[in-house]
Amino acid sequence: MTTPTIRNFRKFTAIILFGIFTTVLNAAETPFVSLLALSKSDQTLSIVDPTTLAVIARVPSGPDPHEVIASDDGKFAYISNYGGGAYNTITPVDLVAQKSLPVIDLGALRGPHGLAFGGGKVWFTAEAAKAIGSYDPATKQIDWILGTGQDRTHMIYVFPSLNPIITSNVNAATISVIEKTSTSSGPPPPPGAPRPAPRTNWSETVIPVGRGSEGFDVSPDQREIWVANAQDGTISVVDLAAKKVVQTLNANVRGANRLKFTPDGKLVFVSTLGGSDLVVLDASTRKEVKRVPIGHGAAGILMQPDGQRAFVACTPDDYIVVIDLKSLTVTSKINAGKNPDGLAWAVRK
Repeated sequence: MTTPTIRNFRKFTAIILFGIFTTVLNAAETPFVSLLALSKSDQTLSIVDPTTLAVIARVPSGPDPHEVIASDDGKFAYISNYGGGAYNTITPVDLVAQKSLPVIDLGALRGPHGLAFGGGKVWFTAEAAKAIGSYDPATKQIDWILGTGQDRTHMIYVFPSLNPIITSNVNAATISVIEKTSTSSGPPPPPGAPRPAPRTNWSETVIPVGRGSEGFDVSPDQREIWVANAQDGTISVVDLAAKKVVQTLNANVRGANRLKFTPDGKLVFVSTLGGSDLVVLDASTRKEVKRVPIGHGAAGILMQPDGQRAFVACTPDDYIVVIDLKSLTVTSKINAGKNPDGLAWAVRK
């Protein structure tokens, strides 16, 4: 029989060993190019050296982390605390100091999920509020909000010019294309009153796609949007200029979670939480090229910018697979915590 004294000693020893492990783990400096990986169950952000595939540090991420994005200078990360609409925070992380910073309170904008970084700002979806917004780290203020009117506005893509903005709306089975239309100053002010600041007007084009439209990506030539429809098992190909679906692919990807183009635009990867394979499609022929066995399901997909590798978060299996983009085979696995999901690059400048 184990006595209370022995149990307490074991517990104390475990705490000491964990402290030593954490100290050693955080001893290494953050690489100038880092792979960022979220663990939903552990509620941590792992900073990974993409050369050695070693986890350099683990930092608290806040509750239910789903997506992560890095600032343009690679010094900070931002994590959406989703909770299916229960939470309303984004957790910033100092990647150089390897520590979490005070959370960003989004107020009534609940269910933050999709993230993008552009123009020095964090762009986010607020699923429960059916809205998107931007947060300015310089002023520490939410400086823009726009309602989509679509149920479960989930993922977001912001063009480098900050126009247009694309969102997927899961329960509405739609994609929104949001564009700047004009800038106005409103009616002339009364004599002696200051003229109001110019106001930017926006328009939203809602494009019906398939049921469960969640993961999507914009082609590298910015001409098409490919949308994975989780409930239908199809992929909608949207002509961005025409703002309409031009083809629906019966891709057999039920439970599709994320979709990403390779950097050269030739292949499209689709992950699914409902299957054991990663589906690879030819973007030109629209045909399936290969199904890569990776485990029991997957979520986040991240392409290496040089087109050499892809990283896929195998959520049910608690690892991230590394896929060689030439051979389309799994070459390595990264253990970055339980239930991995969101992935991102941080490139320090």
